Amino acid sequence: MNLLDKIDKDNLPGHIAIIMDGNGRWAKKQGFFRAFGHERGSESVKDIIQTCFELGIQNLTLYTFSTENWNRPKLEVDTLMKILVKSLTKELVLLEEKKIRLTTIGNFDKLPDNAKKVIKGVVDRTKDHTKMTITLALSYGSREELVNVVKTISDKVKNNIISIDDIDDSVINEHLYTHDLPDVDLLIRTSGEHRISNFLLWQIAYAEFYFTDILWPDFKEQDLYEAIISYQKRERRFGKTSEQIK
Repeated sequence: MNLLDKIDKDNLPGHIAIIMDGNGRWAKKQGFFRAFGHERGSESVKDIIQTCFELGIQNLTLYTFSTENWNRPKLEVDTLMKILVKSLTKELVLLEEKKIRLTTIGNFDKLPDNAKKVIKGVVDRTKDHTKMTITLALSYGSREELVNVVKTISDKVKNNIISIDDIDDSVINEHLYTHDLPDVDLLIRTSGEHRISNFLLWQIAYAEFYFTDILWPDFKEQDLYEAIISYQKRERRFGKTSEQIK
C-alpha cells in the first residue's frame, strides 16, 4: 500500500499552514548561493499546491516572507521579491485552470511597487475561484497582526461602535487578516527547527504540529502525505476527554 492509499479522504485537514524553512541551508549544502535555494523552494511550492488540490485540501497558507525577513541582506530580499513576482506570474495559468483563489495577508507597505502590482493582479484575477484558497503570508508577523487588532477594536470601543462587553473570540477573529479563513488544523515546519516564528499565533490555537528535518526544496508530495497521515493518527479533543470524543 502506498502512502496515498493510507490517507483517509474523510478526515482531511481543512486548513494546512506551512513554515517553508531551509532554502538557504539547502543551497549551501549543494555549494550554491542562497538565491538558488529560494528558486528551488518555489518548485516545492508548486508541487505542494498541486498535491493539496488533488487531495481536496480547501485552504493552504504559506509563510512566504516574514516581517523579520526584512532584516536579511538587501540582495537576498531583492532576490526573494523577484522570485515571488516570477512565480506568481508563471503560476497564474495553473490558478485559473484549477479555479484556485489566491489571497495574501500581511503588511504590504514595504513591498516593492512591482510586487504589489503583480500580487494585486493575481488576487483580482482569482477572487471568484472556489475550488481552493491559497494564502501567502507576505511581510507578515503575527504579533504585528494582533497589535493591529487591539488598536482597531480599541478605537471602535472608544467611538461606541463596539461595547467592551461584546468583545469575544468572534470579534477578534473578525479583525484578523485571516477573518475569512478557518482556524489552522495542521501546521507543518520543514528543516528540523521546532519554532513557530511569529506565524498565525491566534489561528493555530488547536492545530496539530508536524516537524520534519527535510529542507523545504526537498519537501514533495510523499512528505506531505506523511504529514497528513501523522495528523490523522492523532485524537483532536479540543479540551474534551477521549470518552466524550468517542
